[in-house]
Amino acid sequence: MKPNPVVWFEIYVQDMDRARKFYEAVFQCKLETLAAPEGPGSADGTRMLSFPMDMNAPGTGGMLVQMKGVPSGGGGTMVYFACEDCAVEQGRTEAAGGKIHRAKFSIGPYGYCSLLEDTEGNMIGLHSMQ
Repeated sequence: MKPNPVVWFEIYVQDMDRARKFYEAVFQCKLETLAAPEGPGSADGTRMLSFPMDMNAPGTGGMLVQMKGVPSGGGGTMVYFACEDCAVEQGRTEAAGGKIHRAKFSIGPYGYCSLLEDTEGNMIGLHSMQ
């Protein structure tokens, strides 16, 4: 396996418009519509919105996905978003319709984390060094 093996993530949602509002409000960014795959075996009715990406920068790209038959909610995998200070994005969470599961806490020499629940029941993490 290569170092830093994760190359993409998807967060499944039930209400794309509600989820878009949450993530754009918390992270102060614009999500971009991606065209759904077409052809045999494609997922008809799938909606996808990508987070801002720069394929030449370190890190992993990802998106929100609304797909028939795929539930949102906790499932054991956690996506952490990089922040300058995770308390800032944490502070926008409740106004955007989410919940703070665990407020900013120290992870020693590895920085700080916050754990949030989005409007779709997904748990996400925030990470910062300050």
